[in-house]
Amino acid sequence: MLTDIEIAQQTEMKPIADVAADLGVQANELEPYGRFKAKLNEALFRRMEDQPNGKLILVTAINPTPAGEGKTTTTIGLGEAMARIGKKAVVALREPSLGPVFGVKGGAAGGGYAQVVPMEDINLHFTGDMHAITSANNLLCAMLDNHLQQGNTLGIDPRRVLIKRCLDMNDRALRNIVVGLGGKVNGVPREDGFVITVATEVMAILCLADSLADLKRRLGSILVAYTYDNRPVFARDLQAEGAMAALLRDAIQPNLVQTLENTPAIVHGGPFANIAHGCNSVRATKLALKLGDYCITEAGFGSDLGAEKFLDIKCRLAGLAPDCIVVVATVRALKYNGGVAKADLAAENVEALERGIVNLQAHVANMRKYGVPVVVAINRFHTDTEAEIRVIDDCCRELGVPYALSEAFAKGGEGAVPLAETVVSEIDRTEGERHFAPLYADGLTVEEKIETIAHEIYGADGVVYAPAAKKALPDIKALGGDKLPVCIAKTQYSLSDNAALLGRPTGFTVTIRDLRLSNGAGFVVAYAGDIMTMPGLPKAPAAQKIDVDEAGVISGLF
Repeated sequence: MLTDIEIAQQTEMKPIADVAADLGVQANELEPYGRFKAKLNEALFRRMEDQPNGKLILVTAINPTPAGEGKTTTTIGLGEAMARIGKKAVVALREPSLGPVFGVKGGAAGGGYAQVVPMEDINLHFTGDMHAITSANNLLCAMLDNHLQQGNTLGIDPRRVLIKRCLDMNDRALRNIVVGLGGKVNGVPREDGFVITVATEVMAILCLADSLADLKRRLGSILVAYTYDNRPVFARDLQAEGAMAALLRDAIQPNLVQTLENTPAIVHGGPFANIAHGCNSVRATKLALKLGDYCITEAGFGSDLGAEKFLDIKCRLAGLAPDCIVVVATVRALKYNGGVAKADLAAENVEALERGIVNLQAHVANMRKYGVPVVVAINRFHTDTEAEIRVIDDCCRELGVPYALSEAFAKGGEGAVPLAETVVSEIDRTEGERHFAPLYADGLTVEEKIETIAHEIYGADGVVYAPAAKKALPDIKALGGDKLPVCIAKTQYSLSDNAALLGRPTGFTVTIRDLRLSNGAGFVVAYAGDIMTMPGLPKAPAAQKIDVDEAGVISGLF
């Protein structure tokens, strides 16, 4: 059996100029990065501005388990299947972070015969966007520390610096550090730390900005610190936004690649959904809507994280409205939710499936609250039995939700044709009936927005605020935080804030440990439970299996 990377390496890719031409992109609108990847420039945005939008399909999933759900694989396979049924589709995905690539997950460009390629490039340095974001964030940190060193005319309190340095790598040793040691010439000593690049506000800003001018405005609005007399200090006060925007000039342009079946894919931006807002860039999604009849995009982790943030943050801020939501699940993952150990998931266990299927029921019910039709995609494994499929069938019938089996991993677009036909049928059937609306109104307070999500999406009985969160609220509200949506950072493994609570937990409260204003991005971040913004590597990191031979051929990515 071939590995994902072996499948990708054996595929004959089309030159990216040909993929772009098939999509209607003109030569002057393409900035090639080698033969098989390119950036799409402002000339294309200007030309497509008045073109009508296609249909927007959001792919999400149940809570992730060690069994795997295949959300990205399903997203890519659905895009390939659309082409097979005569529809013009563009896939819009996030860029992988080096953290999970070298940590637990390995490659993150799909799997089997439903991948985006060049797989190695996308998983590693790609077009340099992650490095540009890292550099822009760290430039701001360097300018702030330099301001402290050069006299601190703004009166910044070193104990109230709000931004941290970043690195696109899992490195727990950098979570908490002290900078400025070694004497006066080396800076002002203070406590600092690192977050992973995908958790930075700069990443969020890149993904939510609709133009270079908007990007620069948002960068200038980053709240970086407070003064000794409690005045806010923004990046524009340090005159940092111009240089930061210059570093991001190319990174803001979306990246064009292709699937194994040459379906166009725009891969751009990569915030995690458990510690950030979990969606690819607004610019990528909007461009895909102009270029195709269908834009198929995904949001990170389960619907309680990525999809909720896509719908309540990205759609709200960008004026988007999905036409269909696809919830991906597997029999194996639902059995895991029903209490089956990972080693035993291949064996038939109808009883465990019936216990665990409550997780799927919760995600379907949650997505329906947004007034958008829902389709269930069952990513089928060869170990799934007919008795187990009947449980899925009975559940979906009871819920009144259409579903389709997908075999995109094994068969590519061909294996996802039933899913594509079901999605198109549901979009056509509900034309004129869809009434998308975010879960909460703009006018609610920060606490009311958090409590709405906790109750309606997580199923919590209530919310508890730790002292740090209570202390942060007045300053956040004084800067207009009540007008903004909220981005809850919590574990991806459970609907609750406790990773051990599988299925559809009840009788719990959500603890908000801290709050932070992402003023440039335009949302308030609420940290739930013990979620970390700088992950660590596992005992046996994926990096140990990754190698490159003398010919430059990479192995072990997945």
